[in-house]
Amino acid sequence: MVDENGIIQRLDAMFVEGLQIKVPSPDTDFIEAGMVDSLQFVELLLQLEQHFGFRIKIDDIDLDDLRTLERIARVVAANDGAAEPAVAQPSSGTAA
Repeated sequence: MVDENGIIQRLDAMFVEGLQIKVPSPDTDFIEAGMVDSLQFVELLLQLEQHFGFRIKIDDIDLDDLRTLERIARVVAANDGAAEPAVAQPSSGTAA
């Protein structure tokens, strides 16, 4: 079982260090709150790739999954990116 709390802590640190954004709580919608603009969102995707080792394809982006630390932690956990940071997973090109 993946520790989502541990992932949330890593995400929080990533936001502070990589994006210079302090998210008040794991369930804060930082897009609705205006804390992340479109350029920062692109940077967020890059940071996720670098820190958690998986790539989110443009076609697979669901904005609702990337609005809070809690939701991003679920995405990271679902991609098994919590175990091996900075190890890119090859894309199979097929949907599961």
